[in-house]
Formats: sequence, structure tokens, C-alpha cells
Amino acid sequence: MFSGSIPALVTPFRDGAFDEKAFRRLVDWQIENGSSALVPCGTTGEASTLSNAEHHRVIEVCVEQAAGRVPVIAGCGSNDTMNALLHMNFSKKCGAQAALCVAPYYNRPSQAGIIAHFSYLAEHNDLPIVLYNVPGRTVTDILPETVCELAKRYPEKIIGIKDASGDLSRVTDHRMGIGKHFCQLSGDDELALPANAAGAVGCISVTANVAPKLCAEFQAACAANDLEKARELNDKLYPLHYAMFEDASPGPVKYALSRVFPDISDELRLPMVPCNDAARKAVDAALQHAGLI
Repeated sequence: MFSGSIPALVTPFRDGAFDEKAFRRLVDWQIENGSSALVPCGTTGEASTLSNAEHHRVIEVCVEQAAGRVPVIAGCGSNDTMNALLHMNFSKKCGAQAALCVAPYYNRPSQAGIIAHFSYLAEHNDLPIVLYNVPGRTVTDILPETVCELAKRYPEKIIGIKDASGDLSRVTDHRMGIGKHFCQLSGDDELALPANAAGAVGCISVTANVAPKLCAEFQAACAANDLEKARELNDKLYPLHYAMFEDASPGPVKYALSRVFPDISDELRLPMVPCNDAARKAVDAALQHAGLI
């Protein structure tokens, strides 16, 4: 259902409030530069500090501005199953094509609890679900056997995964346990090349916020099995992938965006703060390496 370069969009703020005009311009810029889908209200979008009303407005604006040009995978994750369902119900109503649902964080549910959580969502809303596994942030790990169980129980609902476990063997685990039709998307920019080689079909990307055209070209090269070009583009982007996490994310990506897309300020919402000087230097060097400044 989804493939290619899919930015996990930042949420721009101005004087503490959602900067809707800047966000609309960001959506247009992403589409014009080849992004194949958009993810509002993910981790990079600072969803954890948005009120539900703000969360829903960001998704609504993204859907409106995309206007059917590319699909929108709405960030609907929560560690409260009922709140995740609330986000899914709204996203379905406003026209999103799928929901990105992270494993419940902080609660630390068992694998049985994870299955129960996603089963409830699948049974109470017909929006397709892309699982999001990022144990470095959530502590909870959606194990491959759990992914396979959910996909087999709900083949029309649990349609893919954004995997940021860092374990490349899981791409093959999922292919063997579910099949090639299951949509596997890397959640780590620096691992997108080997993940695609193993059977992934794209990346839900932080770097694509800043370098949408290069990331789209990289994914197109992978899809065309042009390994030489994919390696060349990966080398160009590689320092930027790491610079995005030189300080707490999304501090570096917002700073980077302020350099290449001045409509976006580097303002964050507490407890996040602007990235430190070392991170800024790393970002500047990586932007130069990629030919973006």
C-alpha cells in the first residue's frame, strides 16, 4: 500500500502555537520534491506534547493540504488504547488513508497485552494500521512472532510496520512469517539501504523532512534495483542521518529545516529544547556534504 520516501513530519510552532501556514507550505514542498506519503503527528511531530485538539488539527490540515496528491498515514499512537482509538476515529473521518500506531509506551505491556491493544483497535475501526516498533523509545518491543500473529488475525487491517528496532533480520522474519505483501518500512534512515535489500519497500524518515528530493531519489533507486546509484545517494545522505540525532530529536531536524526551509522555525515545545552547538555544527557539516547549503 505504501512505499518510497515518507517523511515523519515535524510540527512547526510559532510563539508556542501550531504554525498552520508553515505546515501547509511544508506539505506542499514535500509533495513537490517526491515524497510518496506523509506522516503527521509521529514522534518527530512532537505528538506527545500536543493536546488532542491540536493533534487532530495537525492531521486535518495535512489531509486538506495533501488534497489526495499523496496518502496520509496519521500518527494515532498512544499508551491508552481508548485514546489511540479516538485518534483513529478522527483520522478516518477526515480522510487519512492509514494510522501509524506505536507500541504502547511506559506501560510496558506483555506481548499478550500488545496483541490485545492492536486487536481492539483493528476490531473497532476499519482504518488500516501500520504498526510502529521503536523499543528504544517505548521500552516495549513488538516481537516478530507478535507482528506475524497480528497480521494473520487481521490481514485487511494490520497491513505493515515501521520498524525502528535496529534489527535487520526482522525484515526477513516478517517476510517468512507473513508474506511479501506485508508493507515493511524502515524506521531508521541509516538502515534504509540494507532494509530495502532485505525486502523493505521504503522508509518513514526523519531526514526526508530536510532532504525530500534526495531521499525520494534514493528510494527510487532502491526500487529500481540500481544499487550503484542507491549507494551513491546513501553516501551523500549518511552524515545527515546521524546528524539528526546528535541531540534529542526533533531538535536537530528542526534546526536543519530552519537552514534549508526558512518558513520553519527551530522552536520546540517543552520538555524539548533547541539542539546544542555541537549538534548544530554536525547538522551544518552534513547539510554541506549533501549539497543542501
